[in-house]
Amino acid sequence: MSERYRRHSFSLTMIVKDEEDNIARCLDSAKDLVDEMIIVDTGSNDKTIEICRTYGALVFPFPWQDDFAAARNFGLDKANQDWVLWLDADEEIAPGNRDGLNNPTLFDDYDALSVPLINFYGEKVDHDQVAKIAQPRFFRNHMGFRFENKIHEWMNISSAYEKERVGFLNLEIYHYGYLNAIIENKQKFRRNVNMLLRELKEEKSHAWTHYYLATEYYRNQEYLKAFEHVNQSIIQFINEGMIPPPSMLYSLKYSILIETGSFEGAWPGIKSAVTMFPDYVDLKFYMGVILYHQQMYREALACFRECLEMGEDNLNYLTIKGAGSFRARAFIDLCQEQMENDVISLLRGTNCI
Repeated sequence: MSERYRRHSFSLTMIVKDEEDNIARCLDSAKDLVDEMIIVDTGSNDKTIEICRTYGALVFPFPWQDDFAAARNFGLDKANQDWVLWLDADEEIAPGNRDGLNNPTLFDDYDALSVPLINFYGEKVDHDQVAKIAQPRFFRNHMGFRFENKIHEWMNISSAYEKERVGFLNLEIYHYGYLNAIIENKQKFRRNVNMLLRELKEEKSHAWTHYYLATEYYRNQEYLKAFEHVNQSIIQFINEGMIPPPSMLYSLKYSILIETGSFEGAWPGIKSAVTMFPDYVDLKFYMGVILYHQQMYREALACFRECLEMGEDNLNYLTIKGAGSFRARAFIDLCQEQMENDVISLLRGTNCI
């Protein structure tokens, strides 16, 4: 690790299994930024462990227990440095903005740091086909921060958020795990759905479980099941007193309705979602798409112009690239074309042309 980063030390922690195709890319991106690499292997049968050791990583075996949080917390117990960075094997740290790790203000004034997570999706890596959100990936070690939840695990840093002890570091992490080929190769859909369905049988709140099931079914194009589970999630959050429920539930709900062409069913409910989250550009964009397909071109045009004004840099929300830029501009052109055609049709009907 470069000497200029020595004010604070960093541990990289990861859990892996059969990641020989991805792990070198990930470790290459992190090796110069951290002081130690802690790898928890849950049963690899390929060259993953061998590759990790060539990077000087400490590899610890951990029997798989159908519990991602347990595996991650096992790795945290092995971390010795001041701060922890956690990654997955199908991720890499982008090359830019690395000097931020030498910013003493960030690491002195905060207990955790969120970074931009760039999720690629679809058939291939395309920087115009990504979903972005800020996610806490750095946190101060030995403060009791732990991972929770067996699948789609998260960190228990709510108290840090409440005390405004979570900062932002503009160090992008690329995530390739939602690319179609990787999902199919790793059989993630079957594994994740089975784990989530088992979780539904446990006696606890399942609001997030229903949401994650909805996302799995959505990516697998099982839209009816996705819609049922996202609505269940919304209902449970409301029943538990979280009003409004998390914004990403509404983004997913209206994505499903648009994918299935249910524009009449989506209107006017989308107006309520936009009212709850007026600074969420994706919802404003979906509202424009729904208006466009309802042939309300003038209203849709106003929506898309607002999207351009809003932009898409608010990483407090899960945002699809283009909702505040090129996708909105494309719909602006479509709206203007339709409005011109309507004028021409009207003039023809009155024999003016």
